[in-house]
Order: sequence, then structure tokens, then C-alpha cells
Amino acid sequence: MQPSYEELAKMIDHSLLHPTMTDEQLEAGCQAAIQYQVASVCIKPYYVRRAAQLLQGSGVMVGTVIGFPHGSNLTEVKRYETQQACLDGATEIDMVINIGKALSGDWDYVQQDIQAVCSEAHKHGAQVKVIIENDFLSSGGGGLDGDALKQKLCQICEAVGADWVKTSTGFGFVKQAEGGYNYQGATEHDLKLMREAVSEKVQVKAAGGVRDLPGLLRARELGASRCGASATAQILDAYGKDDSGASGKLGGGGY
Repeated sequence: MQPSYEELAKMIDHSLLHPTMTDEQLEAGCQAAIQYQVASVCIKPYYVRRAAQLLQGSGVMVGTVIGFPHGSNLTEVKRYETQQACLDGATEIDMVINIGKALSGDWDYVQQDIQAVCSEAHKHGAQVKVIIENDFLSSGGGGLDGDALKQKLCQICEAVGADWVKTSTGFGFVKQAEGGYNYQGATEHDLKLMREAVSEKVQVKAAGGVRDLPGLLRARELGASRCGASATAQILDAYGKDDSGASGKLGGGGY
């Protein structure tokens, strides 16, 4: 049975993160989030306070990003970013792990980094989605192959109390053989892998690969409870018009 519009809308974190987005576009994005009644906006940190004002009483939550997009900030900087975001009105925090430390196999550092953000966010009643950025991990690191590395990171996230594990930022561009840069974002393989790596206490978020209704339905089928999407209108406007069901692959493009 196809889920209801409301169930699908509440899977979407409406992404407002592109560096070129203006204040006018961010405000319009918040209004679109209200119109479509999505779960949340995921918005640039400086705009959290304004977004909280715009979305007050709407049923749409405010989320933001920490250590974005490459996760290389000092842990204390990430903790402070989290504290400020929560004070400004964010109730969901999407943090990026220290990718270089993960690839180096410095598990204690990675764990303490995630723990600091989770502890600060939970102190304020906010929830945390930890981005492991799968595009950078496929070749493995820290003595593990790609799949084992992704699963280990998911298990670290659960151990420190993360609420979600998340596939991607949507900005994890990898140099291709021809010299250009591209990324995959959420893939069916990775969603299955991540869902299997953690218990039901931890949710999974797909990002950077869901651009249409069949893709959203497929992500749900694979166990994702949230999807980061900038194509929210395209996805939800297709509800009731698209009979293709959940058989399609996750789309390209992104969060």
C-alpha cells in the first residue's frame, strides 16, 4: 500500500544549503516547507534564527549543519556551532564526521568528535544526524574496505547516541577519471548497508540521491525514515499523479 501524502512529506528535510542561496531564496524555501508540510528545513547556520521565526507554529522543524561540508573543524568548534544553533532555534543537527580521521583509522577521535556534538545537542533537546559521507569512503581506510568502514562508522554513531546515520552532504565531490568532479550521494547499496549496521534505535537518512517520487518511495522501502531533498516540490507534486510506485532506482542529483 502506498503511504499517505502526509507520511511522505514528513520524510523530507527540505534542503536550503547551497552556498549561492540568497536570504530571499531561503525565506521562500521556508514558505515552501510550510506549504508542503515537510518534516524540516535543513538551512544554512546563519539563517537558523530567522527560520525559527518563520516556521514557528507551522509544524515544520528547523535543522542545520555542523562542520559542513567536510567535517574538518576542531571538535570544540563543532560543539560550539551546535550550542549556538540550538540557542537560535534548531531542533535537528546534521553534523559531518572528521573524514580524514576516519580514513586514518583514528576511531577514538572520530567517536569523541561525534559524542561532543550529540551531548551538546541532546542537552538542548535537539536530535543529531551524523553524516559519514559515503562517496569519500568507497575505497576504504583505517585498515578496512569501504563497506566495513561505513558500517564501523555507523556503529560508532550508535554507541555515542546519534539519532540518525546519514549517507551524504550532497557536496562530497570525488575527482573522476576524466578530471571532473561528481558524486553519487545515497545509493541503494549504502542504504541497505547502513540499515543493517545499526539497531532500530537509530534511523537512517538518505541525502544526495532522491529527486523524484519513486526515489523517495524506494528509500523508504530500504529503511530510510528521512531524505534530504532540494526537489521537494517535484517529489510531492507527483503524489497521486505518478503510478510508477517504488520500483525505480534512487535518482541522481542532490541535496
